[in-house]
Amino acid sequence: MRPFNEHTEVSVTKDSKNEGPIPSAWRPTLKSIVDAFVRHDYRLADGVAGVAPVSEKTATQIRTYIQEYGAELVSLPQESWATSVCIWMGDHWDALIDLWTEEEGSSDLVLQVHVSEVGSEPLVTVYMVYVP
Repeated sequence: MRPFNEHTEVSVTKDSKNEGPIPSAWRPTLKSIVDAFVRHDYRLADGVAGVAPVSEKTATQIRTYIQEYGAELVSLPQESWATSVCIWMGDHWDALIDLWTEEEGSSDLVLQVHVSEVGSEPLVTVYMVYVP
């Protein structure tokens, strides 16, 4: 088995015992979510395909946490996939995406999402942004 890096093609697996890398198929959607946050669109008002609507409460938590963190969020670089992880929870995946900032590069902030299967398509639900 070859070692994982941010360029490795990763398929979707349901492993409830071990964290694994973010599947390649989810990455464009997750990148679009973070790009919206970079534009301060925490409710995803412009819409992101495959993502559930973000509640006002969740959007407020994300906006407040990022503002209080005190650094400017930037779009996800390819390197973020080398450290971001997910795990199967029985009915959804719990995923943590490492966020990057202008000031720090790789930051302590993470985006937590749940990914469910709706038919054959993933549905991403934004859960929160925080420092674990």
